[in-house]
Amino acid sequence: MRKLTFATRPSALARWQTQHIIQKLQAHWHDLTCEEVVITTTGDRVIDKPLPEIGGKGLFTHELEQALISKDVDTAVHSLKDLPTEDAPGLIVGVIPRRADVRDLLICPSGYTLDELPSGAIIGTSSIRRQAQLLAHRPDLQTKSIRGNVDTRIRKAVAGQYDAIILAAAGVARLGLDEYITQYLPIELMLPAPGQGALGIQYRTDDERTLAILTAINHQPSHSAVTAERAFLAALGGGCSLPVGGLASLEGDLIRLQGVVAAPDGSRVLRVSGSGKDPQTLGKTLAKRALADGANELLKPEGIAE
Repeated sequence: MRKLTFATRPSALARWQTQHIIQKLQAHWHDLTCEEVVITTTGDRVIDKPLPEIGGKGLFTHELEQALISKDVDTAVHSLKDLPTEDAPGLIVGVIPRRADVRDLLICPSGYTLDELPSGAIIGTSSIRRQAQLLAHRPDLQTKSIRGNVDTRIRKAVAGQYDAIILAAAGVARLGLDEYITQYLPIELMLPAPGQGALGIQYRTDDERTLAILTAINHQPSHSAVTAERAFLAALGGGCSLPVGGLASLEGDLIRLQGVVAAPDGSRVLRVSGSGKDPQTLGKTLAKRALADGANELLKPEGIAE
C-alpha cells in the first residue's frame, strides 16, 4: 500500500491543483492513498498589500516548504509561476505534469476587449510583468493593484472596483469560471510568466520513495520548456515579481524560447528569442543577451518599485 501526504494552501485553486495531481497519481497507482494537510501561507494572510511590497518571493510557498523539510508532509503542489527559481535547501521541484493554457486573459464586465477599453480605464493586476506589457500596448490605461484568490478578484471586477482585470487563463479554467472571460490576450502582446500554466511538484531531494511515485506523471516536454523559462528568469535575478516574461516550446529536438523584459511603465520593451537543445543553457544564454541589450537598467530596484 502506497501513501502520500500533500501540503496544500486553503484557496479553492490550490485545493483543485492538489486534487488534480492526486487523481492523476491514483489513476496510475491504484493502491495509492493520499492525505491533504492545509497550510495557510504569508501570501494567504496578508491580502491588503501589493505582492512586491511584501516580498513577492516565496510568499505562497515558505510555510509549505517548512512542512516538507520537517517531514510533516511528503510533497506539495505549486503553481509553478509563483515559485522562486532557486530550490530551498534539501527540496526540489522535479516533477512537472502536462502543462495547461499558458495565456493571460482579460475579464471586463462591460464586455470591452483590451483595444476597446476607454482611455483611462482602470485595470486590476498585481503583476509588474502584466502591467509593463499592458502599458506598452495601451499607455493611456491605468493599472491598480488587486489581491485575493481568483474568484475574489473576479467578484471585485463584477462589483465595479475595476474596469477590467487580467488573470492567468489556467487558473480561471481550473475553477470553471470561463463564463467571465472577455478575451484571451495574444502571446505577442502579453508574454506569460515563466512556468505559467504549469504545476510543479516539490519533494525532498533524498526521498526516493516519493519520487518513484510522482515520476509517473512527469511530462518531459513541459518539464524541458519550463526549465528553460525559469533558467532565463533565474539568470536575470530570479524574482517572480520582476517585469520578465518567458515562453518556451519544443520544435523537434530543439527548444525555442522567447523572453521579454519591460520597463514597469511600458516605456521600453526588450525582446529576445533563440533555440537550443539544453534548457538551462538556452535560458542563461538568452538572459545574457537581454542583459547585454540593457535589461539590467529595467531590473534595478528603483525601476520596479510600485
